[in-house]
Amino acid sequence: MIQEKKAWMMNGFIGILFVALLLAGTVFSFIQQQFLLGGICLILAVTLGSGITLVQPNQSIVVIFLGKYMGTIRREGIVVTIPFSVRRTISLRVRNFNSNRLKVNDVNGNPIEIAAVIVFKVVDAAKAVFDVDKYEQFVEIQSETAIRAVATKYPYDTFENVELTLRGNAEEVSNELTEELQDRLKVAGVEVIEARLTHLAYSTEIAQAMLQRQQASAIISARKQIVDGAVGMVQDAIERIEKEGIVDLDDERRVAMINNLLVAIVSDHGTQPVINTGSLYQ
Repeated sequence: MIQEKKAWMMNGFIGILFVALLLAGTVFSFIQQQFLLGGICLILAVTLGSGITLVQPNQSIVVIFLGKYMGTIRREGIVVTIPFSVRRTISLRVRNFNSNRLKVNDVNGNPIEIAAVIVFKVVDAAKAVFDVDKYEQFVEIQSETAIRAVATKYPYDTFENVELTLRGNAEEVSNELTEELQDRLKVAGVEVIEARLTHLAYSTEIAQAMLQRQQASAIISARKQIVDGAVGMVQDAIERIEKEGIVDLDDERRVAMINNLLVAIVSDHGTQPVINTGSLYQ
């Protein structure tokens, strides 16, 4: 694997000055009919001028001479580097990649649609040029592969709160996706800054059925929590009544009170109390 190194270079303005002097020497030599000296000055001017290149901020130039990697230029501005070399410009700016909506199966085998946005930048221009072919396409393919790999590890959703889910633990899933991507893209000299899910849903063919399942699971989970709370409230109420001696309850009255309290607490609708005022002939 190629490691990035600095290429030979010099200040571009000094190089331009030398080129201008050599061209002036060429003109003067031709005027004086010293064609050999003028030809040498012209060749030197063209040779030095072929190495002049412009580097913009957050860009790097990979220098290749006769098929050999000579180094990378990161210094912005006008510079002079190896003459007649091939120079490839690689952007070091932060970029976004929005993946396509992928259809995968979660850990439970349910088909889901998932997509993510990947924020990345090139940190090693030599690897981006020589270790992979078309690093932008490499980033896209590896990003989709990583999204599929992470999506198959977790269920879409669960109401038991006993495991990580794609829907309920977005932060943890995003962190794992970032780590997965970094492992895959480091060979291309790419640093993954962030990876976030932008779309997550059940596939259309099962969306309605899964919605009904979610609603049923939510109702069951809510009912269980309501019943647990109601039992605790009734138990506390009975214990307090008996402890403070408000009413002397026998087994039959205790059962009746527990039943009435549970109905009042668990009922979906507000309960309507029935007041027994006694009989006229009692």
